[in-house]
Amino acid sequence: MVVERTPACDVSLPAILNNLGNTFARRFDHTGDLGDLAEAISLQTKALELTHEGNTDIPSMLVNLGGSLMSRFERMGNQTDIAESISLRTRAIGLVPEGHTELPGMLTNLGSSYLCRFKRMGNLADISESISLQTRALGLTPEEHPDLPAMLVNLGGSYMRQFERTGDLGDIAESISLRTRAIGLTPDGHADLPTMLTGLGNSHLCRFERTGDLADIAESITLKTRAVGLTPEGHADLPGRLMNLGGSYLRRFERTGNLADVAESISLQTRTIRLTPEGHAYLPGMVMNLGNSYASRFERTGDLEDIAESISLRTRAVGLTPEGHADLPGRLMNLGGSYRCRFERTGNLADVGESISLQTRAISLTPKGHAYLPGRLTSLGISYTHRFEQTGDLADIAESISLQTRAVGLTPEGHAGLPWRLMNLGGSHLCRFERTGNLADVAESISLRIRAVGLTPEGHKDLPRRLMSLGNSYHRQFQRMGDLADVAESISLLTRAVGLTPVGHADLPTLLISLGGSYIDRFERTGNLLDVNEAISTQSQAVDLAPIDHANRPGYLNNLGISFRLRFRLTHDPSDLSEAISAQIHSVDLTPESHASLPRMLSNLANSHLCRFEDSGNLDDVTEAIAVLTRAVGLAPEGHALLPGWHANLGNAYTKRFARTSNPEDITEAIANLRQAARLTPEMHSGMPTILNMFGAAWYQYYKSSGDQCHMEEAISNHKSAATCVLGAPKVRLRGATQWARLCSRNCDSPEVLTAFGIAMDLLMLIAGLEETVQHRYAIIEAYGRLPVEAASVAIILGAPHTALEWLEQGRCLVWGQQSRLHTPLDQLKVHNMPLAKRIVEVSRLLEGLGSSRQHSSNVESFAEKVTLEAEALQHSQLASEWNCLFEQVRELPGFDRFLRPLRCPNLLQHLPRSGPVVVLNIHKFRCDAIVLRAGSDELQHIPLPDFTLDKAKLYQRMLGIQLRCHGLRDEGLYQAVEHGTGRVAGPYRRKAEDVITVHSILKSLWHEVVKPILNLLEFSKGDGIAMHLLPRIWWCPTGPLSFLPLHAAGVYRGEGAENIADYAVSSYTPTVTALAERVKNDSPIDERASGLFLTCQPEVPHFDAIHGTKGEVREIHNEATIQGVRSSLLEGDAVTPDRCLEYMEEYSSIHLACHGFQDTSDPLQSRFLFHKGRLHLSAIMQKNLPNADLAYLSACQTSAGQETLANEVVHLAGGMLAAGYLWRTRPEGSGSRFDGSLSAYALHYATQELRGRYDNTDHSLLAWMPFVHYGY
Repeated sequence: MVVERTPACDVSLPAILNNLGNTFARRFDHTGDLGDLAEAISLQTKALELTHEGNTDIPSMLVNLGGSLMSRFERMGNQTDIAESISLRTRAIGLVPEGHTELPGMLTNLGSSYLCRFKRMGNLADISESISLQTRALGLTPEEHPDLPAMLVNLGGSYMRQFERTGDLGDIAESISLRTRAIGLTPDGHADLPTMLTGLGNSHLCRFERTGDLADIAESITLKTRAVGLTPEGHADLPGRLMNLGGSYLRRFERTGNLADVAESISLQTRTIRLTPEGHAYLPGMVMNLGNSYASRFERTGDLEDIAESISLRTRAVGLTPEGHADLPGRLMNLGGSYRCRFERTGNLADVGESISLQTRAISLTPKGHAYLPGRLTSLGISYTHRFEQTGDLADIAESISLQTRAVGLTPEGHAGLPWRLMNLGGSHLCRFERTGNLADVAESISLRIRAVGLTPEGHKDLPRRLMSLGNSYHRQFQRMGDLADVAESISLLTRAVGLTPVGHADLPTLLISLGGSYIDRFERTGNLLDVNEAISTQSQAVDLAPIDHANRPGYLNNLGISFRLRFRLTHDPSDLSEAISAQIHSVDLTPESHASLPRMLSNLANSHLCRFEDSGNLDDVTEAIAVLTRAVGLAPEGHALLPGWHANLGNAYTKRFARTSNPEDITEAIANLRQAARLTPEMHSGMPTILNMFGAAWYQYYKSSGDQCHMEEAISNHKSAATCVLGAPKVRLRGATQWARLCSRNCDSPEVLTAFGIAMDLLMLIAGLEETVQHRYAIIEAYGRLPVEAASVAIILGAPHTALEWLEQGRCLVWGQQSRLHTPLDQLKVHNMPLAKRIVEVSRLLEGLGSSRQHSSNVESFAEKVTLEAEALQHSQLASEWNCLFEQVRELPGFDRFLRPLRCPNLLQHLPRSGPVVVLNIHKFRCDAIVLRAGSDELQHIPLPDFTLDKAKLYQRMLGIQLRCHGLRDEGLYQAVEHGTGRVAGPYRRKAEDVITVHSILKSLWHEVVKPILNLLEFSKGDGIAMHLLPRIWWCPTGPLSFLPLHAAGVYRGEGAENIADYAVSSYTPTVTALAERVKNDSPIDERASGLFLTCQPEVPHFDAIHGTKGEVREIHNEATIQGVRSSLLEGDAVTPDRCLEYMEEYSSIHLACHGFQDTSDPLQSRFLFHKGRLHLSAIMQKNLPNADLAYLSACQTSAGQETLANEVVHLAGGMLAAGYLWRTRPEGSGSRFDGSLSAYALHYATQELRGRYDNTDHSLLAWMPFVHYGY
């Protein structure tokens, strides 16, 4: 009205127009009506046009018009508006002289325009300019100026925005400092104080989101609560302050999972909306925020009413937002996010379809160059990924990767959002890998996530989650490739993530579950009990930490049940299986029928019932398993990625029931489900070998019932396919190869039987590699120890003794052979490639140390120690991988193609001792055979031993143990598992004589059924009257329980025709033919500086009986050696420690130990010699590289007893000496003997015969000299 009455020539008209324009601008701030803003800009523009150059009001008019244009930019996003705003305000500053009172305010306003453009476009130059301008304004403002607090607040806001972009903690610290100072300058009761408190609360919230420090979020809530308290009811700013406070409660809830916080957030935000009138410009944003809180609570509780409310609220917010509004794309993205959340819970494809539609529309409304465009592209990509996980449609995952790759490309280096986008892109590559098995995808996933972790600073609140994601990528690569280095990396990363996550953090249960999953997968690969124990520990902790009503609790229980079931398969502890079923029933009961994860949980519960059926034979369990699996398959949508596995499990359950009931309907259902599983499984999928093995088992059960050879052929075909799959866990493929071989061996005419056993042997080598500790390699071998002798038996039946010998050499003494290779001389390689040889030496030493001494992380409590131990495990796996790569490099060199490969039969025959044959004895339930090798012969001699059986060998082994105890003698450790008491079995063992086979009978049977038939075919003559040194030598290389029987003492010792092996030959033992051949091949003189003998006796160990005669024994030998001119050193008792003894072993070529020995059957590497001042462990001896080692004389108990369950391995104290480089002999305590290293076998033969001549031929007398055994060359 005033404007209309004011003449155009009136000098006051520009001011009137400007003021009216400002009024329209203020009304726009309240209503959001673009008509008001357009009117404001029109009036302010006209006012400016009517104002003459030089008018002092022009600068303020320019500032006001610039402010209105900035508001329109914030609403509409038109870059022309913000560019014009900056231009006008820059011009205004140019018109104001230095020192002008309005200059600081103008600088601040121009800074606000740059800040506004930065928030939309993300250009760091803009925020830098904003801070520079506001800092200059602050510098021009005196301390007492009333505008100073507001300037401090604004500058603090710019630093906060820069922090959000860069993540630099210095920026947010400066923001908090500036805003704290502003509040300090503002008196209580000031109208701006609540706004300042809210701003400072936002800065603390921002720092909390970066660091996760609960003190910051608590301070944010305190400050914002104070701001709300200072704001009277009806105040226009009260709704906004309530909304801000609700936001802080929501963020704390997301950190802690405390439902009271999200309830408070919802309450505050609901009150906000109630106070905000319809049509208010801020109402859509407030409704959207309340929808966010409901969505967050849904993710915690899984309550579908919450996500429905979130969708409803967000739909309303979108409906209230006019077309063209700058916030419309963001609100569409959020609404799409709620639909995606509901899809994750229900699996309803319509929801994820709506999510994709909404987010696609949002992106179409987002201009190029917009700061939020990369984040929106990533979110849309995530929605495509979720749909792909349900449908398996490769077009969806390709689109996801394309969108996210574009997002990463649009994100500048240094942007705080870059790590998050890299992490998500890596997740989509990982999803595609799981569907296609393309290794390039998992490699890209790992690469992207490594980069993301590298960009995340220490202390960042998201670092644990990113470490978890990277660990999951390594975990999946391990599942596909079986490389233990990958799962070690996964466990190391996840352990670090857990260690960085404080108790009470909402993410901690998820991190613990992921860590447990990696331990479980390593357990399934290696069978290491410590891994499954640690998995159960971490997963139990996760369940305990998860609130009763947490949406993820059913999943946690399900995973814990799986771990208990897997441990049961190893330990057969029924309580584990009960725990598994209980946890999984609870998991299923807590999961709604519509939940997308229910089929997976049902399948796992069924597997536990099936496991109990296999243990107990109760048909109710397998019937329940079938019912539960049928329900799971029925609930799974077509195309679900896990459906093939559920069909396979259902088929397997039907197979198990058919094996029990022979109901033909069961086997028909089994084959139908397994065929469907195979059909639905993509080619090159790592799970295919498991399905094929199940298929093979089903056809075999069908064959057993039908006798139809076609069914047998199907069984063989499927097991063969499982064994020969390129992918899949080696243990699963080994199972397939073993079954393939065994089914073929039923028909010895099968041309595939040798091929099948050959593949099985190669896979056995693979699962017991150097990446495992020595102790665990022994555990693996214990499970598969019969395979080499079984394969050799079949090869012998088929007339392939050369193959039989190679398999025995390959599969027996596996760990000993691996340890020996770590000590292999590399003289020839050094000539060709010195750096390569040096690195092999370095890696071998590191591998030996880690393999022998590394602890499992389950042995410690603190996560800091666990992180250290898992880092060692990772280093161990990486070194094992490098070791294999180094070998490949060496084998590419001319003349090194067989470098450290198992020797082939022709190579073994080239390097045999000329003083006698080597006799390899193989015993299996099928048969017993000897294979004879002779120097100078290219042929092997096969000698069947039909009268000796595996059952006899086991019986004689057990009876000898009883005899030793009956006579009050040492048991040699076979029945003693712990070190206590006297170090020997306490007192004689009494048993009725008629229950025990005599020693005479055992030696007589060995003579007639094993040794004499061999000597006859060797044409050995009895050496009556000839000189002892003219007797031929014979090296025994037994397998299985024959390794515990005294072949060197076999004979008839009573009556007419008494004779024994000592009448024909001098006996020695060798763990493998390879060990002997390598010794012959690499025989070299001892360094004169090391030649000599070190002796020690340790007769009086605390808590053990004294060993009588040892001092005299070692002193006599030492004196004789000195007289003979032998370099000799003697230390007794306290004069030498175990560590110092190891040093003497390096300084002297031969050693004599007279002490207690202890065979630890629970952990062979902890077997030990007992010194006055400690323990000399087998593990420490095996780590020594002793190039001059010659002879070790072990005058100790339990030195060559071995471990019954590892009959084909060298796991006794004498074996440790061999692994360290010695070729030795052993005996129990005695009164002394001569030292002569060069003729040790003959010397021992002579000494035992002399000793035998002093006794009669009772069992007790035979046992007095039988323990004298010679090992080596």
